[in-house]
Amino acid sequence: MSKTFHVTTFGCQMNEHDSERMKGMLGSLGYTEASEQRDADLILFNTCSIREKADSRFISYLQLAASYKRARHGDVIIGVGGCWAQSVKDEVFRQFPYVDVAFGPGQVHKLAEFLTSDSLTAQGFFEFEGFTGHLPAARERDFQGWVQISAGCNMKCSYCIVPSTRGRQVDRPLDELVAEVREMVAGGVTEITLLGQNVNAYGRAIAPPAPRSSFAALLHELDAIDGLKRIRYTSPHPQDMKEDVVLAHATLDSVMPHMHLPLQSGSSRILKAMRRTYSRERFLDRVALIREHNPDIALTTDIIVGFPGETEADFEETLEVCEEVGFDGAFTFIYSPRRETEAAEFVDAFIDHEVAVARMDRLVEVVQRRANERAQRFVGRTLDVLVEGPSRTDPSRLRGRSGHGKTVNFTGLAEAGEIVPVEIVRATSQTLAGEMSLLARALV
Repeated sequence: MSKTFHVTTFGCQMNEHDSERMKGMLGSLGYTEASEQRDADLILFNTCSIREKADSRFISYLQLAASYKRARHGDVIIGVGGCWAQSVKDEVFRQFPYVDVAFGPGQVHKLAEFLTSDSLTAQGFFEFEGFTGHLPAARERDFQGWVQISAGCNMKCSYCIVPSTRGRQVDRPLDELVAEVREMVAGGVTEITLLGQNVNAYGRAIAPPAPRSSFAALLHELDAIDGLKRIRYTSPHPQDMKEDVVLAHATLDSVMPHMHLPLQSGSSRILKAMRRTYSRERFLDRVALIREHNPDIALTTDIIVGFPGETEADFEETLEVCEEVGFDGAFTFIYSPRRETEAAEFVDAFIDHEVAVARMDRLVEVVQRRANERAQRFVGRTLDVLVEGPSRTDPSRLRGRSGHGKTVNFTGLAEAGEIVPVEIVRATSQTLAGEMSLLARALV
């Protein structure tokens, strides 16, 4: 019988992509996927270390895996990959002696080397090797795919652990990316999401002899691929949001009318302490430029509440920016100190948790109210929706995603992977509701 594996993924879309590569690699080694952790011969965790909550959740899962291993008298391999593993590389085996293999996010391929070695003694793989993603991927959906265009990050945000867990930025050659996407499209992919820690800084860190490029140039090259319907990307940095990328949204049919532009704080003073390399004014200037060329674009963002030293006045500035911009959605977080980051040393300036929670509640109210107001512009319109499957709340309806990145629940008959016109009848801050147009139903 073939051996089985189970992967639990924490964190960002880059981690989701890495997990797909783990699954594809394990499939090529003859492993099959188990639906439950307890039934697997190989239990893997792809970890995140951006926030303390992710650490705590992962450790509880890891302890459960250890209990399964004990119940089977050690006849289970436990592996830990990703950013958390990289951040505690010197301690992982001492703290968790039941772990058999640990590897950083740039060392996914080393898992195969470990599993096929003659002796399965505990091993750790933590070297930075740039991009190591030439592995088969087991995608969740045949029509959607991740494309990692770079690895690492050269920014030095004072709160962020990513540069120490993923290394400095390394970009893949443009021709290599175009060839990969062509192959994906030939295999049935119609929507891709480009991934990078600072995705719109792409092109400056391509190793010679391949020529340097730009993110806008990459978008143009990919847009020219027949059969590729949708291009998304995450996450850009406001510092590197240049007019050529903004114009690509306006002129290229496949580049979706959605941009995730992290704000983090509306206070220039706090942004400076975060080492974000832009001010409140610069961020608002970028928003104005984006909306000048793309008035209907959906803008989403990230915001951190309770960063060390944040005063009530600083927080009020964040609320003001949210009111002024009117984001279509936001990921909001209470600041969490991360090991080996500059901000973790600002102990004397830490914000009381109760204060941070109260500010978070106020922020969420503003974000959701403005997002709900923004969403009403879709009511009465017909949007192209990429069908992803049945609705999670009502199996008799379908669920998909509009070009603006909004989840749409609707009535109609269509197969996953189809792009269908949907008349929007209701909108909330989170989702849209609608019906397939009568013309679309007649054609099905």
